Amino acid sequence: MGNLSVVVRQLRTERERAQKEVLRIDAALSALGSQSINGSGRGRHSMSAAARRKISLAQKARWAKQKAKPRRTISAAGRRRIVAAQRARWAKVKAQQKKAA
Repeated sequence: MGNLSVVVRQLRTERERAQKEVLRIDAALSALGSQSINGSGRGRHSMSAAARRKISLAQKARWAKQKAKPRRTISAAGRRRIVAAQRARWAKVKAQQKKAA
């Protein structure tokens, strides 16, 4: 029974040490507040609303400029030439497969 009391005493000591460690960690967390892991807090803006608006308007202008560029389209005759060439290529491939078989 003597060994059992020694084990119980050691366990109580370990529990007290663990409780102190948890208290120390809690104190560190409360000192840091609600900051995230990388150190940047939520809700704080490093840029003024006017600056964000200016950036937003500039980006919208860039998008509008990109959309304003005329898009190139293919003529019907050009499309027909491409289709005919593709059909000819497939016919050649199928003919070679037929020969090989």
